[in-house]
Amino acid sequence: MTDTAIQQDADLAIIGGGAAGVMTALQALRHATQPLRVLLFEPASALGQGIAYATPWPEHLLNVPAARMSALPAEPGDFVDYLMQAGAFAVEDRAAVGARFVPRHYFATYLQQRLAEAMDAGPATLQVVPQAVLAMQRDDDALCLRLADGGRRRARQVVLATGNNVRSMPVPGADVLALDRVAEAWDYEGVRLLAGERAVGIVGSGLSMVDSVLGLLHAGQTGAIHVYSRHGLMPLPHAHGQAASYDPQPLLAMTLRQRLRALRRHAREAAAAGIPWQSVMERIRPLGQALWQSLGAADQRRFLRHVVRQWDTHRHRIDAGVHARLQAALQSGQLQVHRARLHGVVEADGALQLSGMVRGKAGHWPLGALVNATGLETGSTGLRNPLLRQLLAQGMARPGPHGLGLDVAVHDARLCDAEGNPHADIAVLGSLRIGSLWETIAVPELRQQAEYAACHAVRERQAAMP
Repeated sequence: MTDTAIQQDADLAIIGGGAAGVMTALQALRHATQPLRVLLFEPASALGQGIAYATPWPEHLLNVPAARMSALPAEPGDFVDYLMQAGAFAVEDRAAVGARFVPRHYFATYLQQRLAEAMDAGPATLQVVPQAVLAMQRDDDALCLRLADGGRRRARQVVLATGNNVRSMPVPGADVLALDRVAEAWDYEGVRLLAGERAVGIVGSGLSMVDSVLGLLHAGQTGAIHVYSRHGLMPLPHAHGQAASYDPQPLLAMTLRQRLRALRRHAREAAAAGIPWQSVMERIRPLGQALWQSLGAADQRRFLRHVVRQWDTHRHRIDAGVHARLQAALQSGQLQVHRARLHGVVEADGALQLSGMVRGKAGHWPLGALVNATGLETGSTGLRNPLLRQLLAQGMARPGPHGLGLDVAVHDARLCDAEGNPHADIAVLGSLRIGSLWETIAVPELRQQAEYAACHAVRERQAAMP
């Protein structure tokens, strides 16, 4: 590509090269029927990984079967096709591969291959810019992006696919610990380096905790692993069994309390018929966003205060084999879960001293290291991405409902400014839409969002051509 071409305005700028950003670029390349110039901004050395798929370790599995992981809405078996073609599980037939919970690193390589294939076909061009975008301003008929290296690029359409933001560890004193005593759960190599004879504490008991426990055990952890959370609830397993047959549509007209009662009733009825409760949850899977949007604001607040942790453990489940590994560690006593409120951590006498309250009594734990597994930062005030902070500070964006993520126009995902007016040329993908949609980070949701945003950019470019 020539220097002159590099200085031209982009038709579409995608900010973020994780799964959502790559799926958007893939769809733009596939749908373009006329020249379309796409810029993809990602400072990481590999595309399609983000924090979820960056792990190289085989113990870190997808949380859903491979058959549900296609990046292409119109081709639901595409990820399984890739696995079969790559010979990843050559000894198994297609149905068996589709039912497997495969290592997560396969999904990143799948996205990379599909993107490379799309770059070689069609009239659209893609340039990957290995820079972070720090700010965005209007510049006549385009948006001007300021990059980490001081450069600037202009684009007619922008998609914010900045990925998942990591929540800060909510333990006073953790921010001043030595770097070799603390790790983020998504620093997969850093977590493994903590393994040894001394006890390790993990703050948070959700999906990222599961990754950390598995990483420690596979790296040779012989000391205890302590898990701390306010609720003490851990992810539950997937199950095989007959599908539940109840109609979930009436749930949409119910209050939150009525929905909970109805789901419990359906679970009891399913159990009486020999059907696992997981099948009851699968029936509402396609209605995730509609269930959230049909709740009134007061019931949404009640959900966030009282129900969200139960929802997470029942809705976002893990492979049964992984669950069994955790249960074995619990039964052996190596893994211990504490329903605790943590007060602080200090480094003294060559160890970390963690303190908190457990069932009204003071607790103290000497640890060798601490892992932050508190999950995604969903509150707009906690976002650490400099671009998002700039957009909020300058009124180009505003917090989403209940202070979650960013506010968007629900029908087309256009970013809303401080007055609630949608930008016609800025779309938002992924976890930033959580306040409006709630269910917004799983691949089935991301691939739909990516296709819609890409097709919008293609239509806008074609409309502008003479």
